[in-house]
Formats: sequence, structure tokens, C-alpha cells
Amino acid sequence: MPLPQEKLYTIEDIYDLPEGTRAELIDGEIYYMAPPNRRHQDISFSLSRKIADYIETKNGSCKVYPAPFAVFLNEDDTNYVEPDISVICDPSKLNDKGCSGAPDWIIEVVSPGSRRMDYLTKLFKYRSAGVREYWIVDPEKSRILLYNFEHEETDEYTFSDTVKAGIYEDFSIDFSQLDI
Repeated sequence: MPLPQEKLYTIEDIYDLPEGTRAELIDGEIYYMAPPNRRHQDISFSLSRKIADYIETKNGSCKVYPAPFAVFLNEDDTNYVEPDISVICDPSKLNDKGCSGAPDWIIEVVSPGSRRMDYLTKLFKYRSAGVREYWIVDPEKSRILLYNFEHEETDEYTFSDTVKAGIYEDFSIDFSQLDI
């Protein structure tokens, strides 16, 4: 007797969720998200502002999008994520719905309910989708894990450190100076 098949959800199912329901879709499985706490939002806002200010001063073409912002990682209908911060440098990936394809840089701020997702599931998905750089900012551990997939490098920092962005030659964020 065959095993029962699990339902494979699609992006259409995400859009059919009740208004205000936050969820992501990875390989056809829906993952519901709790609202972020204030510290999470402070960190996400501070980082987004620093990155956007840098891009603006350099007259750069990259765009910064804080969550909620739809990222369709693959050319299928079973993957939809909302990273805390997405930096997209290829304007052809942007449309009215969000980003089609891998952002250049993604930052996830870990929440108690997202720990496994950020450290494992999304790490694998982002790497395999072609994200160039992925930061995991963990407020509980005061730690930043930086994955530079282009150069196959991984570094670990604390909230006392200055962290250099790999996708830019001359941009760093001094976490000790952030209002977090």
C-alpha cells in the first residue's frame, strides 16, 4: 500500500492565505512566520539604512529591500521567501511582485522561531539559488555569521566587530556603532 502523499504547495497558495498572514514557501512546504520583535526590527532597520546610505553615496545601482519583500528564488512555483534584507544589483530581476531570482546579498536576523530555518534550510536554499553573500545576524548570541558563497568563505563576528561586506570593496558595518 503506497504512503499518503504530502500536499505540495505553490506560490498561489501563499497568495491565497488570509490577509496579514506571514509565510514562506520552500520546496513546496509552507513555513508560517511569527511577527518580529522590536529588537529584530531595530537591527533590520539599522542595517538596511546603513546599506542604503552607502549605495546612495556611491551612486550605486543596487537596491535594498527590507521585509516584507517577495523573493522568488527559483524559476518554479514552489519557492517564495521574504528575507529580512535583500540587496539586488541586477535591475532585470525586479518586477512589481518582487525579485525573480537570487538577490546578491541577503541578511536574516534570527528570531526564536526562525533559528533552524535561518541556519540550515535558508543557508542551503540561498547558496544553491546563487546568492552571492548571506549574513545571519543572531541577536541572542550577539553573533554574525558571514557566508561569502562566491569565494567559499565563512567568517564569524560579534556585535563588537566591524564586518566587511564581501560584495563591495569598501563597505563595512561597525556593529558596535549600531543603535541595537
